[in-house]
Formats: sequence, structure tokens, C-alpha cells
Amino acid sequence: QVQLVESGGGLVQAGGSLRLSCAASGRTFNRYTMGWFRQAPGKEREFVATIRWSAGATYYADYVDSVKGRFTISRDNAKNTVYLQMNSLKPEDTALYYCAADTRIRIAPISLPHEYEYWGQGTQVTVSS
Repeated sequence: QVQLVESGGGLVQAGGSLRLSCAASGRTFNRYTMGWFRQAPGKEREFVATIRWSAGATYYADYVDSVKGRFTISRDNAKNTVYLQMNSLKPEDTALYYCAADTRIRIAPISLPHEYEYWGQGTQVTVSS
């Protein structure tokens, strides 16, 4: 069982920045695929970013097109934590942001909610115009 706890959400003006954190339990965190999703009111949960382990301790990141160049996913395996640095925020980024984890070894990015095994409770991000 993996537990995920998000933090770092808040209210920010358009153009501002926030950094979300997700602390995970588990002994082999360094091999987990970690993802960030978001869900705005009345909309489906949307993939934002993912970072997965590959042989040789290489990590690969992937993003939804709408956040490329603005958001960066990273991880600190010593702290069992994954981050989402969000810059140049826009009102359309407003949503509840979820951290997700998949403990299985993946050879390609995963971006669908059902592909992840564990979920956090979410942290609210609100961007005012």
C-alpha cells in the first residue's frame, strides 16, 4: 500500500508560480511512476505530467501539451517526494490537483487515470485573472 500526501496548492494571480509536492510512502519509491492530474469542476480528470524510472536510474518526463514549457515535474528519491513546479499560471489551470503513483515498471509514459494504482487526496490550485 502506498500513501500519497499532496501539499503546496493555493491562490495565485495569473502569471504567478506555485510548487506542488507529493510525499509518498514505500521502499522502492525510486522506481515508481509518478503522475500529476487535475480536475476542474464539471470536467473529467486530466493528465498533467508524469515521470517514470528507466534502467540506469534515468528518469523520463512527459507532459500534456497545454503545460509544456510552463510546468516541470521532478522528484527527490531521498525524500520520497515528487514535485510539480508551475510557472506562468493561467486561470484555466485552476483545478484540484492530484498526485498518483504506479509501482509497476513501465517502458512508456502512462497518462490515463486507470493506469495508476494509488492516489492522493488532492490540493486546490486557484489562479485569478
